[in-house]
Amino acid sequence: MKTKVVLYFVILILGIFLGWLFFHAPQSGNEKHDQVAEALRSKIWTCAMHPQIRMDKPGKCPICAMELIPLNLNSSFGQDAGGLHMSKEAVQLANVMTSVVSAQNPVKEVRLYGKVQADERLLQNQATHITGRIEKLLVNFTGEPVCKGQKLAQIYSPELVTAQQELLEAVRSKQSQPEIYEAAREKLHQWKLTDGQISELEHSGQVQPNMDILSNTGGVVTARRVNVGDYVSQGSVLYEVSDLSHVWVLFDAYESDLPFLKTGDKIDFTIESLPGSSYAGIVKFIDPVIDPVNRVAKVRVEIGNPGAKLKPEMFATGIVKANLQQYRNKLVIPRSAVLWTGKRSVVYIREAKTDEPVFRIREIELGPVIGDNYVVTHGLKAGEEIVVQGAFSVDAASQLEGKPSMMNQQEKGMREVSENSIFDVSGNCDLCKERIEKAAKSVDGVQNAVWDMKTKKISVTYMKSRTTLDTIQKAIATTGHDAEKFKASDENYKQLPECCLYRK
Repeated sequence: MKTKVVLYFVILILGIFLGWLFFHAPQSGNEKHDQVAEALRSKIWTCAMHPQIRMDKPGKCPICAMELIPLNLNSSFGQDAGGLHMSKEAVQLANVMTSVVSAQNPVKEVRLYGKVQADERLLQNQATHITGRIEKLLVNFTGEPVCKGQKLAQIYSPELVTAQQELLEAVRSKQSQPEIYEAAREKLHQWKLTDGQISELEHSGQVQPNMDILSNTGGVVTARRVNVGDYVSQGSVLYEVSDLSHVWVLFDAYESDLPFLKTGDKIDFTIESLPGSSYAGIVKFIDPVIDPVNRVAKVRVEIGNPGAKLKPEMFATGIVKANLQQYRNKLVIPRSAVLWTGKRSVVYIREAKTDEPVFRIREIELGPVIGDNYVVTHGLKAGEEIVVQGAFSVDAASQLEGKPSMMNQQEKGMREVSENSIFDVSGNCDLCKERIEKAAKSVDGVQNAVWDMKTKKISVTYMKSRTTLDTIQKAIATTGHDAEKFKASDENYKQLPECCLYRK
């Protein structure tokens, strides 16, 4: 009896072993291959440079010919198709930093460059008021200071000699004919002789052949227009004299700076040749006309010049702190946070109340630049947290995962959606390639088009909101090339060059 029990037990063990051997045999090589192929087919393949490309099998990018890479379809993708999930370690390695957005009263610093110039209102021309010959110059060079009433030159004038003789004759008959005497004196007054010169002539009783020309202003000679022996006529300019006790500082303001400047603004400036000295003034005048050559408008500051330290043509650098009242209590963000994509500007927002960092792209509208910051006019709210450093790293990660990014506008609220499609187009040569791509790109909304001469396929990236595949294929067909859905007419086909004829 015991022998039978042992025998039955051995048979049972043997049966279990044989069953396991047959029903749990290792899979064949073909089965393994099928499983690998199925795994590959379940992946989505994309291009690192053109994330809008989506393929169901590995290969090369139809746009740039780079090898496609598998799209990272992790669990976070299914949870939030628009947000980019990053681990804390990845954020730290990418050196990503964030900051909370806040409202400020922006002050824009406008930097201006200019020169010191003489006050035009204090410029004087020292002219002669009688015709004659210059016999002597008492002021001989430019830059020489002169005082009002100082002798500048001596002139010989026959008319002046005659007028002196008439005055001396009138002095003798002064009691009997006072009108003639006054007329003779007035004649010399009109030639700008002073009362002192006329009185000296009357007391001496002798005609002076050379008469002194006296300065009618004080300042510095900025130009000498006459030499000894020159004949001058009435009104000829002998010297140009500038009074530098009060000067102008003329700054150049570009067109982009003018909206932030107004008369009455305070401007702090320094003079390059006077280090350590600082000056301040008020904007008195802004030129209403733009210089057509330099594209600038002059901004004038008037300032006293005790000791004549400020000299014309000295370089000046000024700063105006303009209060932007129209942007009062607006949001201000660092320039490093903004990514530019053509006409659009975007930032990355960090989602609140998440265990791990989650970033989402946001399009914003910007106001003026304020130093290293931008004023935000639309798209953000106070208290939101944005990426201020490492935004490009976040965007690159978003592109690789196929999330909305600078180049892939799929986020809700973005203005346009990019789509990529590949279809057949008939053609032969490089001329065909150029013609086909040009026709596709001529359609409004098409961003890129690349035709492969070997595969006879074209890859088109376009905006779904602005065009359709049918419209693109029709445009290609009108050039004489058969598209996948629309054939070219015989008339258009016959107009192609002989090397481009593809129909048999």
